[in-house]
Amino acid sequence: MKNILVAGLINIETTIGINQFPIEYTPIDYKFFGLESTVSGVGYNVAKALKTLGAETQLLSLIGRDMYEGVIKGELKKEGIGSSFVKATLSQIPQSVVLYDDAGTRKIYLDLKDIQDKSYPFNDEENMLDEVDLVVACNINFSRDLLEKAKRLGKLIASDVHVISNIEDEYNKDYMAYADILFLSNENILGKEEEFIKEIAEKYENEIIVIGMGSQGTLLYVKADAKVTYMPAVNTRKIVSTIGAGDALFSSFIYFYCKDKDPYDSLKKAIYFASYKIGEKGAASGFLSEKELINLIGQ
Repeated sequence: MKNILVAGLINIETTIGINQFPIEYTPIDYKFFGLESTVSGVGYNVAKALKTLGAETQLLSLIGRDMYEGVIKGELKKEGIGSSFVKATLSQIPQSVVLYDDAGTRKIYLDLKDIQDKSYPFNDEENMLDEVDLVVACNINFSRDLLEKAKRLGKLIASDVHVISNIEDEYNKDYMAYADILFLSNENILGKEEEFIKEIAEKYENEIIVIGMGSQGTLLYVKADAKVTYMPAVNTRKIVSTIGAGDALFSSFIYFYCKDKDPYDSLKKAIYFASYKIGEKGAASGFLSEKELINLIGQ
């Protein structure tokens, strides 16, 4: 399997199961085994999913010098994710709280601390990209400087800009411009997905664009074929929480595309991978190995 470098966020995530939205006020609720804190964040989620599938994965990130530093490093070691590019330069690690109900709907509170004001110290690691086949640049500020370096070296670049509504989005336009493989969500472009994907393709000339539409499926644009293809969603088990579904779809697509260069088959497999993942509550849980996924699809 090819080597993949993931540059993205690591945070501590606390998940809380609730009865329903909106939340009825009560002074206290007892949730026996209903709260859980784990290592998460888009960068970690993607790296862990890729590693579980079978990729050789390095994670580039910034973490805090606080009580969670050892926890994070321990989890990276346990999962076999390369962490030599994870630097403890923040005063505190970012944190998130995720509320989810029985229907799988979720509400996320994300505290990035001061990570958006920090740069990654690239000076000591100018050769980090030499053995890398694919760079996954998550849209967190410190990964922005990696885009030009990777492009200059001819590396394949993948990025997920998540929820946007404007192809000129000031924060995300660098990622859209540099990405060979671009993912995004339809949450802010409902009903305009096909028009939007064509506008992005015309402006940024990405090789592949995928719009995730949740239970409505996905749209795939392939530049080489000059067409947009719709792929339906699948149901593989009961939905617990949709948190991390987009990260799972993105990760699995990248994994199989690196292997076979077939965007259509890669997205089909990614849809199954993401469907199975949302049967668990945490954003960094519910991942399958390649063998497990192929067996699931075969069923």
